[in-house]
Amino acid sequence: MFNYILYKIGSFIALSLPLKAAYRLAIFISDINYFFAYKDRRAVKENLMSIFPHKPPREICRIRLSMFRNFAKYLVDFFRFSELGSGYVAKNVRFENAHLLDEGLSKGKGVIIVTAHIGNWELGGVACAILGYPIWAVALPHKHKKVDDFFNAQRENRGLKVIPLGKAARMCLSVLSENKILALVGDRDFNENNLVLDFFGRPTYLPRGPALLALKTGSVIVPGFTLRNQDDTFTVRFDSPIEVDPSGESEKVLRALVNSYKTIIESYISRYPDQWFMFRRYWIP
Repeated sequence: MFNYILYKIGSFIALSLPLKAAYRLAIFISDINYFFAYKDRRAVKENLMSIFPHKPPREICRIRLSMFRNFAKYLVDFFRFSELGSGYVAKNVRFENAHLLDEGLSKGKGVIIVTAHIGNWELGGVACAILGYPIWAVALPHKHKKVDDFFNAQRENRGLKVIPLGKAARMCLSVLSENKILALVGDRDFNENNLVLDFFGRPTYLPRGPALLALKTGSVIVPGFTLRNQDDTFTVRFDSPIEVDPSGESEKVLRALVNSYKTIIESYISRYPDQWFMFRRYWIP
């Protein structure tokens, strides 16, 4: 209940203030939290050192602080979803290679967007929905129903449909069979059906869900990322599709497919490390 009240207060403040003022307040609060959030600071530092083993400690700390502040802005954007519309998207969101979605849908087997916890993946999904794309996203339910309802309402009020993780498999297959778009994160595994692969040279658990669905349905995988620009506008960028051969479902084919989008995710994290919101230890000890 306490978290729910905090989110409601955060939403009220974010909607009451001009955007830039809301960002400034969020950064101020984030800097205070940064001072006290020892466990989060330590986990983020360890993750960044795994990605950039040769960067000096001062640079690692600079990236870490910037990441905390970017996450604060992400929350402001999320709280303000009710104000998003076609006018906002036209002014503040630039799409690169959106035609790849249209080409994927033209094949009639649905499209799987594989993204990561980079930038503002939620805003990217909402922006796609506002443009008229039939898009669904799998989300991890919050343990408190009121908080979960609040989060889902923020997404669904702007057209982004949500599939709870616990009910994902059948609903995902249904979405793709209806030639719609399914958005999945590919940088974190939330269940026990995991795959161990090297990520930046060290083993970790990665989700096999996107690859399994693609192999079962023949849907095309389109990597897509929503990145924050210096002026706090956004770029939704889609990369070349990963073609899928549904004739094989062997472990070797599956691992190769996961490796394909894993490599793309690594490249984005390398370029935008202060936009990768991973506040837990990421690699297997």
